[in-house]
Amino acid sequence: MKRKVLSLLTAMALTVSALAGCGSSDSESAGDAKTEEAAETEEGEESAKSDASGLKAGFIFLHDENSTYDLNFLNAAKEACEKLGVEYVLKTNIPEGQECYEAACELADAGCDFIFADSFGHEDYMIEAAKEYPDVQFSHATGTKAHTENLDNFHNAFAAIYDGRYLAGIAAGMKLNEMIEAGDITEDQAKMGYVGAYTYAEVISGYTSFFLGARSVCPSVTMEVTFTGSWYDETAEKEGANKLIEDGCVLISQHADSMGAPTACETAGVPNVSYNGSTESACPNTFLVSSRINWAPYFEYALGCVADGTAIDTDWCGSLEDGAVELTALGSSVAEGTQEAIDAAKAELIAGTLHVFDISTFTVEGAPLESYEADVDTDADYAPDHEVVVDGYFHESGEGFRSAPYFNVQIDGISLLDTAF
Repeated sequence: MKRKVLSLLTAMALTVSALAGCGSSDSESAGDAKTEEAAETEEGEESAKSDASGLKAGFIFLHDENSTYDLNFLNAAKEACEKLGVEYVLKTNIPEGQECYEAACELADAGCDFIFADSFGHEDYMIEAAKEYPDVQFSHATGTKAHTENLDNFHNAFAAIYDGRYLAGIAAGMKLNEMIEAGDITEDQAKMGYVGAYTYAEVISGYTSFFLGARSVCPSVTMEVTFTGSWYDETAEKEGANKLIEDGCVLISQHADSMGAPTACETAGVPNVSYNGSTESACPNTFLVSSRINWAPYFEYALGCVADGTAIDTDWCGSLEDGAVELTALGSSVAEGTQEAIDAAKAELIAGTLHVFDISTFTVEGAPLESYEADVDTDADYAPDHEVVVDGYFHESGEGFRSAPYFNVQIDGISLLDTAF
């Protein structure tokens, strides 16, 4: 999920770059338009396909299939369009700059009825294109401005991935318990490492929910976080994982897009929780589990709205219940009882009897977080504007506010090795 709101850590300054205007791109890579007939399906699916089969969709990706993040979107786009019989065009390696505006305009001129971009920095350019093509529906993952721009044809989407990361954290905590019981580490040595891209709210929300999931089953766990300053930098991610391992971290997770961290863990024999898909084939001895957003439900929903002429949600947020938040199958080295522990917590999350950011489960500088105003409306100064601690927990994305994460609180038990990004 990603490229969300550029929120700040406490006592941390983050420079927000101004985005440029329209221009050409030398790094565009357009996929061929593809139309495929779906196999015979249930009656409801057949009707959805016939409704949408005359549509054409365009997709803009920051990287290509070598990025786990973009591959997740690519696969979902193909799955949804082929299921519905929708013609589609894929544009890969589109930077977060004026190239995005140009790509969006090309897709609109090519007859696309629905255009989607997958990275945070694409948003301003998608908005610009939406204003120029009012009859085309534009949608953007991880963005923050749809509910303040008030455009009928521009929308944001994300999912409650913090639930998935919490469940993945349970798998990590169970593994730590197994290591403690086997005498491999002591309780005090149950330290995890986390390779993050930037100090954005999406990353903070992600590593915090992962940590809270681990601590729900392994109370002594602590965590160190390092940042790479890039969503996709295999060398930096591998170096970050190795630095954490050298610093005593006995289990690693990540919010970055390459195989750098997982392969470093496989080499070092350190258990790894990946993101956006299984890394078991490359890391058979260390892979535990991965959480991911399944974007196919959103693409099917949005394309169905376009076909029916109904409004697409301004801020759509998928969940565990609707299949938009998923865990992969567990790796072979998980601790006994892991699946049962995940299943029990998942049922509670869906029922609403468990909340990831329950304020009774963490402190901030030694004190409970009894009140917090978050930057939900995303004004130019990123000023807090909504109370989000309600009914005993921090209401993160999808809980009555916008879809993009805004949890940017530094809780006790997590230390940051660098905060330059």
